[in-house]
Amino acid sequence: MPTIAIVIPIHNEAAFLGKAWEQLATGFATLAAEVSVFLVENGSTDQTREMAESIRAPSLSVLSLPKADYGAAMKHGFLAAATADWVVNFDIDYFSIPFVRNLLEADADVVIASKRAPGSDDRRSIIRRGGTLAFNLLLKALFGSRVSDTHGIKAFRGEVIRELVPTTTRTQDLFDTELVLRAEMAGYRINEVPVVVEELREARSSFVKRIPRTLRGMIQLRRSFSMERRNTRSR
Repeated sequence: MPTIAIVIPIHNEAAFLGKAWEQLATGFATLAAEVSVFLVENGSTDQTREMAESIRAPSLSVLSLPKADYGAAMKHGFLAAATADWVVNFDIDYFSIPFVRNLLEADADVVIASKRAPGSDDRRSIIRRGGTLAFNLLLKALFGSRVSDTHGIKAFRGEVIRELVPTTTRTQDLFDTELVLRAEMAGYRINEVPVVVEELREARSSFVKRIPRTLRGMIQLRRSFSMERRNTRSR
């Protein structure tokens, strides 16, 4: 039976976690796979960690980091889950059981539920849809990437995680972007599939406030890639 690990960063989710877990657990029970779940609490100031640890499920592991950092939490969870056949990234308020079910027939190494793929139904606000488009244009301009979306639901074969996650340098908002770009540059097969984007609640973080940090991070990442290429050629 194939093994699938689900990694979900959580921060200050004590009031929301119980309801979301019920939906997730119901969906996981329908999958023809051995599913393990890693909840990665990071820097919460409420009872999120205690709430997560109170959930009784044999397939659940609760990890914890002292600082609030979404990317660091995802990386920590990916490394813990790296022995699985597939490692999937969900958010606690944005997930898809059909996406996981379809992985079992995927002819790819990385599968992205792209909000910009043909057939996707993005029901978010026009501001957030515009932000995804702008980010996609940056990916093309700075990295020449053919990928249309690097945030949201994604899945990686275990071998991709084991090879590439230790080489990543970014956290915060750009860990998953860097990982997808590294997979693309390494020649791994990437499939983008349509998705219905309907979050279970309004976004809690300000998209506008993240823009300067994301721009700086993208430029720094491009410089890092350039230095790595120069170092490789000089050997």
